[in-house]
Amino acid sequence: RLIEMDITKLPALWHKTSRLPFGKWLFSKLIGRYVPYSGSIGAVVEELNAGFARVSLRDKHKIRNHLNSIHAVALMNLGEMASGLALNAGLPTNVRGIVTNMDIEFLKKARGTMVAECRCDIPDVVEDVQYIVKSEIVDKEGDKVANITVHWRLGQKKQ
Repeated sequence: RLIEMDITKLPALWHKTSRLPFGKWLFSKLIGRYVPYSGSIGAVVEELNAGFARVSLRDKHKIRNHLNSIHAVALMNLGEMASGLALNAGLPTNVRGIVTNMDIEFLKKARGTMVAECRCDIPDVVEDVQYIVKSEIVDKEGDKVANITVHWRLGQKKQ
């Protein structure tokens, strides 16, 4: 069953849970329950603030492809997750967003633990707007594996 969560309370929930033993894991599981598809890859939120997110993904058999590397869609999911967390952690309570387009540039085979980072400004939203957020994924050696561009449609929540 999908859990109810006020996405605007992400920073408060993060600060409360991340300090606990296994808190990052717990927070990541809650996000996975709120957004089940994103939760399917088993990523862990390592850091979260308004306009910044770092999310890691362990290399496991269930997310691999036939070339023995992490599947392209799992990488796309990881990059989108980082962008969504960074952006939504800073949006005001009267604004919501939905992804309208994503682009990814694959630079290297993804093997081992991946880390996606997103840094973005938080826009003022007074009317519907398209907003682009970029994430990058690096491997354990620090080599860039992929660049992800996520197009968000932001607008005021309907009353």
